Amino acid sequence: MEYQAAPARLSTLDANFEHDFAQRLHWSADTDAAIEQRVADILADVQKRGDAAVLEYTARFDGLQVDGMAVLELTQAELKAAFDSLGDEQRDALTAAAQRVRTYHEAQKRASGESWSYRDADGTLLGQKVTPLDRVGIYVPGGKAAYPSSVLMNAIPAHVAGVQEIIMVVPTPRGEKNALVLAAAYVAGVTRGFTIGGAQAVAALAYGTATIPKVDKITGPGNAYVASAKKRVFGTVGIDMIAGPSEILVLADGSTPPDWVAMDLFSQAEHDELAQSILLCPDADYIAAVQREIDRLLPEMPRRAIIAKSLSDRGALILTRDMQEACAISNRIAPEHLEVSSNDPHQWEPLLRHAGAIFLGAYTSESLGDYCAGPNHVLPTSGTARFSSPLGVYDFQKRSSLIEVSEQGAQTLGRIASVLAHGEGLQGHARAAEMRLK
Repeated sequence: MEYQAAPARLSTLDANFEHDFAQRLHWSADTDAAIEQRVADILADVQKRGDAAVLEYTARFDGLQVDGMAVLELTQAELKAAFDSLGDEQRDALTAAAQRVRTYHEAQKRASGESWSYRDADGTLLGQKVTPLDRVGIYVPGGKAAYPSSVLMNAIPAHVAGVQEIIMVVPTPRGEKNALVLAAAYVAGVTRGFTIGGAQAVAALAYGTATIPKVDKITGPGNAYVASAKKRVFGTVGIDMIAGPSEILVLADGSTPPDWVAMDLFSQAEHDELAQSILLCPDADYIAAVQREIDRLLPEMPRRAIIAKSLSDRGALILTRDMQEACAISNRIAPEHLEVSSNDPHQWEPLLRHAGAIFLGAYTSESLGDYCAGPNHVLPTSGTARFSSPLGVYDFQKRSSLIEVSEQGAQTLGRIASVLAHGEGLQGHARAAEMRLK
C-alpha cells in the first residue's frame, strides 16, 4: 500500500495565508466527554477501594491478572538485574545518556536552585529557603512502545533536586516488562516501581493506597486518560503539565541537506497522527527539494502510515519573505521543538522568544535532545511555551520565604504595617505590629 505525505504548502505572500495558517495550527485539547467521565469514575473508585480497584483495572486494561499488589511492585534487585542483562552497546548508551542528563540538571540546580539570604542595615534577615519535595510519582508510558528516555528525563532531575522517594508507575500489558525501561529506572535512582498504568495509576499516586504511597507531585506523559486524570487530581497533588501532541518547527535558510530536514519532520510525525511538523523557509526551491525528499524517504519508514497522515493533516511547508519573518511566525507558534537549521543559527537565536527547546545548527537534530544531549525532553506543547518551561530541577523543589526581623527593624516595619492594616480594616494585623513598637 502506498502512502503519500502532503503537508500544506503555504506562503506568507498569499492573501489567504492568515486563514490557512490558523486552520493548520488549530488543535482542540478538549478531551472526549466519554473519556472524562470514565476517568472520573476510575479516580473515585481507586480513592474509595485502593489496591483492590487498581488490581481490577490492571486486569481489565492491561490483561494482567495477579493475586496481589506485591506481584506488581518492581524490586531494586529486579531493576539491577535488568541493567545487568543489557548488551554492552545498550548499557553504555543508557549510562552515557543518564550522565549527560544528570550533568545538565546539576548545573541547572547550581544556577537557580540554592537557598539565599541577606541582612538589611538594621539587622533584618530576608531570604529564600529552597527544599526538595518529599515524594514524587513519575508516569512512564508503556503501551504501544517502551520509553526508557522518559524514565531518565523525569527521575534524574528529581534525584538531583534531592527528592528522597521517586515512585515510578509503568504499564506492562500482559505482564511484558521492558528491560531497558527497568534498567533506566536503576540508573536514574527510582526508589520504588509498580507495573500499573492509566488513570488508575495516577489515582493511586494522587490519593495513595495500602501499597502505593501518596506523592506530592506527578510528572510524565501519557495517553488521553492519563492527561485527563492528571488534570483532575491537580490541587490534591502537583503536576508538571497537560501535554498535547508532539511538535517540531524547522527554521531553514536552505543550507542544510534537504533530506536531513525531511527526516527531522518525520521524527515528530512518527509519534502519532496528531503530531505536527512545520517548515518555515524563505527559499521556494529548497521547500520543493524538501518535499521531494519526503516523497523519496517515506516508503523506507516503518511508521510511514502514521507519518503520512500526520504530515497531510497537520504538517505545513511555509514560504516566508525572509528569515526574520520566519522567526516572527515561530514566536506566534511557540513550538515544543524548534530547529534553527542555518549556517549561522546564532544570528537568529536572539529573535526567538517562545519555544520549549531550541536546537541550533544543522547537526543538532531534535532526536539528540530527546535522548542524550542533556536538557530535558519533557517540554510545553500547543503554544504553552509562551508561558511554560521544560521539566527541570525547579519542578521538584519548592521555595519558602525567610524573614527574621530585628528589634530595630520592627520599629520601622511595624509602623508601615500598622498604617496599611488599618487601611484594610484589619485591626488584629495592626495591633500585632504595634505591640512590637517601643
